[in-house]
Amino acid sequence: MVQVRRFPILAGAYAVSSFGSQLNMVALNLFAYQWTGSPIGLGAVMVLRLAAGSLSGPLAPRLIARFSYKNVLLWTNAAQAAAMTLLASTPSTALWPVLVAVAVIGGSANTIFLVALRSVVPDLVGQERRTWANSLLVTGRSLAMVAGFASASIVVSFAGYKTAFLLDALTFALCLLAVASLRFPDRDSKPVRPQARPTASANSGRLLSGILLSMIALRGVDAFGSASHNVALPVYSTSLDGSHPAVFVSAFLTSWAIGNIAIQQVIRRLDRRGAGIAGLNAFATGTVLMSSAFILGFAGLPALPTMAIAFVAGCADGFTEVSYTSHLQALPSQVRDRAFGFSASLEYLGFGIGMALSAVLLEAFTPFSVVAMSHGVAILFVVLQVTVIAVRSRKVRLASDSGDADGNVAPAHRNHRDRSTFPGS
Repeated sequence: MVQVRRFPILAGAYAVSSFGSQLNMVALNLFAYQWTGSPIGLGAVMVLRLAAGSLSGPLAPRLIARFSYKNVLLWTNAAQAAAMTLLASTPSTALWPVLVAVAVIGGSANTIFLVALRSVVPDLVGQERRTWANSLLVTGRSLAMVAGFASASIVVSFAGYKTAFLLDALTFALCLLAVASLRFPDRDSKPVRPQARPTASANSGRLLSGILLSMIALRGVDAFGSASHNVALPVYSTSLDGSHPAVFVSAFLTSWAIGNIAIQQVIRRLDRRGAGIAGLNAFATGTVLMSSAFILGFAGLPALPTMAIAFVAGCADGFTEVSYTSHLQALPSQVRDRAFGFSASLEYLGFGIGMALSAVLLEAFTPFSVVAMSHGVAILFVVLQVTVIAVRSRKVRLASDSGDADGNVAPAHRNHRDRSTFPGS
C-alpha cells in the first residue's frame, strides 16, 4: 500500500504533537497553580481537562463520520494551536475564562485526535501492517514524552510561560502541516446484512462482543491503576531525597520510556514473522505484568533494581498499548470508531477517578500501599475476566456441539470466520 511509505510522516507528526501535549500538561498545570495560588485552582483545571476528554469520546465517531479523518485530525490540531496562542497573548486581567477554555479545548481535542488517529491506521497501512504502524506511533510518543518532561521545566524556568505556550502551539501547527501533506483513503461503507435467525455462530459472535467489552473495561481499570503511580511518584521521590526529588522521578520515567521503546523493536520483529500479539490474552498478560512491576517499583528496593523494574513496566506498557490498539483496529470501520471513542471515555474517566482517589489516600497511606491497592484492582479484574470468559467459552462450545447434532454449520468453519474478524480472541 502506498500509504505505508508515508506513514512515518504521520508517526513523526504524532510524536511532535505528543511533545506539545506533554509540555502543555506540565507548563499549564504549573501556570494554573501559580496564577490561582491554590491547589483548588489547579485541581479545577485538571478536572475540566479530564472531564472534557471523557465526554468527547462518544463525539469523536460522529465527527469522523461527518467530516472525515483528515479534517478531524486537522481541526483538532488547529484548535489546540489557536488555544495556546490565545493563552500566550491574553492579559492577566482576562486569564481565568481563557484558562478554562484552554483546559476544555485541550482535553476534548486531544481525545478526538487520538480516536481518529488510532482508528484510521488500518485504512492507511492495511490490516496486515497495523501492528507495525502502532509500534511506530508508540515509539514516537515515548520519545516525545521524555523530551517534553525534560524540557518543560527548562523552558518555563528560562523562557517563561508565554514562550512555553507558543512553543506548544508551534508543535500542534507542525502536526497540522504534516497531516495536510498526506492523502487519506475513502472508506468503504457497505451495509451489513442481518442474519436470518440466531445460530451457534451468533452465540459465538456475542461472546466475542463480550470479549471486546471486557478489553475496553480492562483498559479503563488499567487507567485507574496508572493514575496511582503518576500521583504517588513525586511523593515517593520526595520521601527518598527531599532536597533533589526530581532525580528519582526523571530516572524512573526515563527507564520506563527506554523499556517502552525497546519492546517496540521486539514487536516489529514478531510482526515481520507473522506472530500476532493482538487479543485479550496478550493484553491481559501485559496488564498483569505492568501492574505488578509498578507495585514493585514503590517497594523501597535499591536504585538499580528499581530502575530495572521501571524498564520492565515500560516494556509491558508498550506491549499492552500495541496489542490493545491492534485488536480494536481489526473491527469493521464504523464499529472501530465507536469502540475507540468509548474506550477513550473510559480511559479518561478511570484516570480521573484514580487521580482523585489516590490523592486522598496518600494523605493516610504510603505510596506503596496506594499503588498496590490501585494496581491490585487491575490484576484482580484480569483474574475475574479470565475466569468468566473461560466459563462462557465452555458454554458456547457446548452449544456449538449441540447445534452440530441438529445439522448446523460445522464448528471449524464458524470458528475460522469469527477469528478472522476478531484475531487473537
